[in-house]
Amino acid sequence: MEAKIKNQIKLSILSLNENVGFARAAAAAFAAQIDLTLTDIDEIKVAVSEAVSNAVIHGYGEDNQEHNYIELTMILYLDKIEFTVIDYGRGIANIEEARQPSFSSDPERMGLGFVFMESFMDELEVKSELKQGTTVRMAKTLAPVTEH
Repeated sequence: MEAKIKNQIKLSILSLNENVGFARAAAAAFAAQIDLTLTDIDEIKVAVSEAVSNAVIHGYGEDNQEHNYIELTMILYLDKIEFTVIDYGRGIANIEEARQPSFSSDPERMGLGFVFMESFMDELEVKSELKQGTTVRMAKTLAPVTEH
């Protein structure tokens, strides 16, 4: 049975460093519509900004940025809030290796993006194909609503 969607927003943003902060703020605003703790919202902001930052830095790099878009879809279900970040860039050669702490294809980076996403969200799914792009889906489970 398909889960009931309570709200959904889909954004298409240019692959630019300055849009990472916008995606972070959009995720926080979307998450603020439900009863989450400030810690939960902060964790969502970090996870989404890491996913978008990875798309900007590793998905596209310096390649023709004015035509490279990142899609951010935010969905609120009855039992979870979900964020999907899609780029159509280089792709990841080895997802398992990329998810390891301190792994980075850029020696200037710490390689903790997936570590943060995994530790701050309840679900993390990464799909990628070389020269086709990467999809990162993350979700945080919501506490059941209790009626008084």
